[in-house]
Amino acid sequence: MPASEPRLSRAGDSVQLFSSRSDDYARYRPTYPEALFAWLASQCEATDNALDLAAGNGQASLPLRSHFRQVLACDASVEQLAAGDGWADVQRFVAQAERLPLRSGQLDLLIVAQALHWFATPAFFDQVRQALKPGGLFCAWCYSLLEVSPTLDPLIRRLYGTTLDGYWPAGRASVDAGYSDIPLPFARTDTPDFAIEAHWNLAELLGYLRTWSAVKQWQRQHGRDPIALLEPELATAWGPPQQRRPIRWPLHLLAGFPNR
Repeated sequence: MPASEPRLSRAGDSVQLFSSRSDDYARYRPTYPEALFAWLASQCEATDNALDLAAGNGQASLPLRSHFRQVLACDASVEQLAAGDGWADVQRFVAQAERLPLRSGQLDLLIVAQALHWFATPAFFDQVRQALKPGGLFCAWCYSLLEVSPTLDPLIRRLYGTTLDGYWPAGRASVDAGYSDIPLPFARTDTPDFAIEAHWNLAELLGYLRTWSAVKQWQRQHGRDPIALLEPELATAWGPPQQRRPIRWPLHLLAGFPNR
């Protein structure tokens, strides 16, 4: 990273990064597979209360409604919780991950989708233990770099690893490692393999790439849009811009029962 651009800290700066384009985040972020939420519910002793922590625009909160009696969504960003729609029957509140206003033993499930790397601290896991019931499940996940095609993938990897090198916030290395570098202070449980899948046209791909936090940082530093600079090459490799291509993001889960 250039000397004039300080590396971001973790939880506090995540609020700034993801509040700045919360509408785009809600529009372009991919959706998680329904099978994931069915599996989460099947692992819980009861399905009364679930919390989606660092919920953002509700990508993971909303599917939980089909499986749990009450769904809570918490984020440190008011703008994120206000973005998107379809929040009916989800109770939203603003709080920091390490200071959750919850009753002891309130939750059957606590999930963290694509955000644990911001706050994987002993203080946070103390909150997890306190909030979950004796048989309550904790599950965090992240997803790998998207996979599109042999011609497009090298361009996206170059953007990710070369153009944006040094602009990713602290903690991104944990995502690249599939959270294998985050130790749980309780026994880890085995999880099935899941992946996000979508069929997008070129405009949707470009919109998604512009939600990357490192893209925002690079643009702030250089005054230009790195996605616009790459767009001609992406367009050539994509073909007809309205053509829809299958896109896949492997999911990496970190799960366990903290109070068993």
